[in-house]
Amino acid sequence: MTADTPDYGPDRQTEVYLSGMLEDEPPEFPVSYEDLEERGREELSEEAFAYVAGGAGAETTVDANDRAFETWQIIPRIMRDVSERDLSVELFGREYPAPVLLAPVGVQSILHEEAELAVARAAGDLGVPMICSSVSSYTLEDVADELGDRPGWFQLYWSSDRDVAASFLERAEAAGYEAVVVTLDTPKMGWRERDIELGYLPFLEGDGLANYFEDPAFRDRLDVDDPRDDPEAAIASWQACFGDASLTWDDLEWLEAQTDLPIVVKGVLHPDDAREAVARGVDGLVVSNHGGRQVDGAIPALDALPDVVDAVADTTDGDRDVPVLFDSGIRRGSDVVRALALGADAVLLGRPYAYGLGIGGEDGVRAVLENLLADLDLTVGLSGCASVDEIDRSAVRRADR
Repeated sequence: MTADTPDYGPDRQTEVYLSGMLEDEPPEFPVSYEDLEERGREELSEEAFAYVAGGAGAETTVDANDRAFETWQIIPRIMRDVSERDLSVELFGREYPAPVLLAPVGVQSILHEEAELAVARAAGDLGVPMICSSVSSYTLEDVADELGDRPGWFQLYWSSDRDVAASFLERAEAAGYEAVVVTLDTPKMGWRERDIELGYLPFLEGDGLANYFEDPAFRDRLDVDDPRDDPEAAIASWQACFGDASLTWDDLEWLEAQTDLPIVVKGVLHPDDAREAVARGVDGLVVSNHGGRQVDGAIPALDALPDVVDAVADTTDGDRDVPVLFDSGIRRGSDVVRALALGADAVLLGRPYAYGLGIGGEDGVRAVLENLLADLDLTVGLSGCASVDEIDRSAVRRADR
């Protein structure tokens, strides 16, 4: 590898094997996603585990997301020089070391006391962009301070109070975030049976509301200067303005006028929605079904990806670059390769790093990311590609062919 290109896979293998063989110290944290989830089940509270693992209804969409990857098989090629591998991608004018971002995961304090701050340190050390949630446990400014000059994006839940939404965007831009991811599939929260059975919604205890409680526009809604002086009223006010079920495509013009940051809309599954979003001037899309947390029985996100990618290409006709990102079901490096082959420019990782945080804080998140990047690096090379730019639909085929 060149001095500038990380040798993720071999370096990680060497580190792990030497530690295990010479120092009798196997990896501290689980390597497989299944073991990560099981350790999370053992170590997290019942409520916290249900919040991370659960999905809408019978969780058929969660399961379908996982199965969708099995329908696509990678076709390795041989005798290609893959001695040097380049995983880097460019998004909105900035180069990132790999096509992986950390998905916005809210209320991380129920997983670990350092929450988003621990995630920011681990992600920042590896150059992986972190997307900070609107419902983070620390303020977006605190998270940005932890990131420093390392990459971060901000995720917006579009409040029905326009002053609050505008204030969040202004704060994100001032804090140095590089893009805004607007989650549009959650005007209301889905019917999540695990949470319902436990009667548990962490926001009703004030968890995950730091951005609201510190926001001047949100405070203007209250009868007290400090939300903590009347937390019940503050939480009720948050409930009243959290989402906006009245939004239509016409509202995007207002949103775009509030910020100079690139706007990426998250929750796209239908090609017609992709065409409309591009026509309305958005800068990027995330194909996502919210990890199966919103609509039980929804189409697997991976199944939606090729049609959305084609719709974006048809709509832009090469006139402008509108990257398509993907989430909902990324667990391993081979999943990333398959998503890239089906047209994604990058992917978002969610539940795996959440379990890493819950199990081991900053170190747990770092281990999850190091393992994923190593797995991705090796899978790219062993598939016969020297860079992620070489991965296209010829790299995969449907399993039922």
